[in-house]
Amino acid sequence: MRALQQLLARLSAEPACLVEVEATQGSAPREQGAWMAVFGAGDAPTSSGQIGTIGGGHLEWLAAEKARAMLAGGETEAHERYPLGPKLGQCCGGVVHLRFLKVGAADRAALQARLAEKFAPVAIFGAGHVGAALVQVLAPLPLQITWVDSRDAIFPAELPANVVAEHSEPIEAAVGDLPAGSSIFILTHNHQQDLFITQACLARLREQGDLGMVGLIGSATKRASFAHRLEERGFSATEFARITCPIGVPGITGKAPEVIAIAVAAQLLQSLNY
Repeated sequence: MRALQQLLARLSAEPACLVEVEATQGSAPREQGAWMAVFGAGDAPTSSGQIGTIGGGHLEWLAAEKARAMLAGGETEAHERYPLGPKLGQCCGGVVHLRFLKVGAADRAALQARLAEKFAPVAIFGAGHVGAALVQVLAPLPLQITWVDSRDAIFPAELPANVVAEHSEPIEAAVGDLPAGSSIFILTHNHQQDLFITQACLARLREQGDLGMVGLIGSATKRASFAHRLEERGFSATEFARITCPIGVPGITGKAPEVIAIAVAAQLLQSLNY
């Protein structure tokens, strides 16, 4: 997201060569669609450097060299194949197909539409220490974050562009308004609120089945307690199995909010296949 905005702003002043990964075979440093923009033609003050990356190493160095040659010459588009073997000095062993394209100010709108990342919806219930740490970790990623709490004054005055703060009372009412496919993390300051939000998530899963990962902060004891209480409310063990509790990738034992946030963010990325 930031790289694209930097590219669009810089294209107003000077052209670039966009280098995109068109396809890969075998092991490769970046996936199809990864890109970098190379600058360097002429004698303008900003006529050097690049934005983005296609994986670094000798592959990126050669691609940047090709891009600068195109900026200095008349070639406007090229397609090249790079085997990542010993000759290239990279041990990935696969093959990367790159597209080189000269772009300028007139291409900004088309690039905005084509390169913009799809933002996956995520909802964080709870604006306490862990919730705030999780927002900070997730904000740089291509996610659209809804941050919900029953305490309106607890949210910071300034939020990242992809984060929307929502005051909801009762807090569980916000579950019904979330976009389809939302991943949800439940980590409020109140266990009763956590229970009501979990129940609302299970009800939506039963009725619509359109939520992603649903994570509940807590211990194995909390999980057992919630499973029992929700069974009394008519939800089966199979339904409750959709709730991830405890949250965070296994093996990380730290309890500091920042540590929990990183472990939870990694688990979310696994569920989204990032």
